Amino acid sequence: MLKGISPVISPDLLKVMSEMGHGDEIVISDAHFPAHYFGKDCNYVLRADGLAADKLMAGMIPLFELDSYAPPVIMMEAVPGDTLDPEVEKKYRAALKFDGEIVRMERYAFYERAKKAFAVVLTGETAKYGNIILKKGVTPVCN
Repeated sequence: MLKGISPVISPDLLKVMSEMGHGDEIVISDAHFPAHYFGKDCNYVLRADGLAADKLMAGMIPLFELDSYAPPVIMMEAVPGDTLDPEVEKKYRAALKFDGEIVRMERYAFYERAKKAFAVVLTGETAKYGNIILKKGVTPVCN
């Protein structure tokens, strides 16, 4: 345990976040996401069983700068004929303290993007369409 770092952040996740560079992406997936299939081409697949995605992101965001040069938050859009629960986006925005644009991506396009991510974190999130991609930005210089 480290001071100032949320206990939801595993040592492996801390390592991954520190290894990521500007523009690298991390998928925070729901419990239904085929992380080991789509994550096989990325550097890491991590497990955060039992953790809701918003709780994990709330622990990450004090340590993780979102990109300011490109849309930093991408979520899966509903498949035709299905609907999104607006509460999912609302709780994710609150966890990330983010009021900017969230890009919505078609399901299979989202999967293709996930294949190129630096890492996939498989959470215990059970919300439908609870998958999100975060693009890392430039960490501000501390003086």
